[in-house]
Amino acid sequence: MHENFPRRFTAGTFIAAAVMLWLGWMLLPTKLGTFLEPGDFAAISEQLHLWLWLYRVHLFGMVMTAVAVVALGGLLADRPARVMVWPGAAIVAAGMIVGAVGAAFYYHHGVWGAINLADKPPGDVAEFVERIRFDTEYITCLTRFSRVFSGLGLVLVGAGLIHAGAVPKWLGGFAILIGLAAMTITMGWPDNLSWYQPVFHALAAWLLFMGLALWIGPESGDQLVAD
Repeated sequence: MHENFPRRFTAGTFIAAAVMLWLGWMLLPTKLGTFLEPGDFAAISEQLHLWLWLYRVHLFGMVMTAVAVVALGGLLADRPARVMVWPGAAIVAAGMIVGAVGAAFYYHHGVWGAINLADKPPGDVAEFVERIRFDTEYITCLTRFSRVFSGLGLVLVGAGLIHAGAVPKWLGGFAILIGLAAMTITMGWPDNLSWYQPVFHALAAWLLFMGLALWIGPESGDQLVAD
């Protein structure tokens, strides 16, 4: 039983990351765009506590994704493929943490605005939105870095998975495709951040499939780490 713990723990983190990352966002009653709009705050305030907690779940999903890929690196520490998986996991983790910091900006201003602008006239709300526009421009830069870095890391992780043979090779290929798509879309069309949405869904699916593949894999942990 103890020899299976590393694999089961890693599988659990992948599944948890997929569920929190995807459901936290998909169940949000109000989804924010690249720039906050005056009407967003009134919409958020209608279901403030639900919005707040679901956004927290989404943020934890980003952090749990970092945990999952680092755990994967530890799981494959005895494989030669670690020279690809470890650097890739580090870059994915860094990208996800940067992304979480960027997402926290929308979380903070969404909640703060919903509470503090509730009784303000429309002109004050519009003025507040305009004041934070410059900060939002900076946050979009963090978002781009997050997606490009995570994409590069996924390419390395995917190549390492193919080399290691720890999970079905298509999962490694899927990771590479997601990574390449993330980098291509983000760098090719930097002003169209919403175009990343299909990559987001694909990433959540990959996390889930990885978790399931690890969970139902070989019963012996030794089978996973043997050269």
